[in-house]
Amino acid sequence: MYSNFIKRIIDFTGALIGFIILLPLLLIVTLMLYFVNNGKPFFTQLRPGKNGVLFKIIKLKTMNDNKDENGNLLPDAQRLTQIGKFVRKTSLDEIPQLLNVIKGDMSIIGPRPLLTNYLHLYNSFQKRRHEVKPGITGWAQVNGRNAISWDQKFEYDVWYVDNVSFFLDVKIIIKTIVKVMTSEGINALDSSTIEPFNGK
Repeated sequence: MYSNFIKRIIDFTGALIGFIILLPLLLIVTLMLYFVNNGKPFFTQLRPGKNGVLFKIIKLKTMNDNKDENGNLLPDAQRLTQIGKFVRKTSLDEIPQLLNVIKGDMSIIGPRPLLTNYLHLYNSFQKRRHEVKPGITGWAQVNGRNAISWDQKFEYDVWYVDNVSFFLDVKIIIKTIVKVMTSEGINALDSSTIEPFNGK
């Protein structure tokens, strides 16, 4: 009942209210990113949703498109702008995903949507993370986020799938607020972004 009906009502209502409240802040941050990213404040990319169905996620763009002399993009750490670091540290880059929630592609709470090129690497256990809609935040995010291993992330994701409830979602929301305020677990140790998943 909760997963199939009530959760969607809460998602839509919460995302709509949240987007309206955060809109002034979103406009300010978008304007700043517009100038530091050469007119490209947003980042969109296909991600797998529930049952692996692809959708286009939207985030604020925290890295520029600077390339080396051979035309290849520089490493993530070198492309992460100063304003981008702040936006990522405060999780402001996630605000546009409220539109994904309103649309129905995502939930406020659920496993984070990962890259499409990871899909063929998942084993049967890891694939279970797609039994629910992906979320802006989730059980793995409040238990380490980018500072934990891929195995730990999948364990947390599947645990959430098996234990989703209203009270668990409330707990995750509260813990997310604390994590954002303390900037805990934003990046893996000495890394601007987590290491790519290699299927192991």
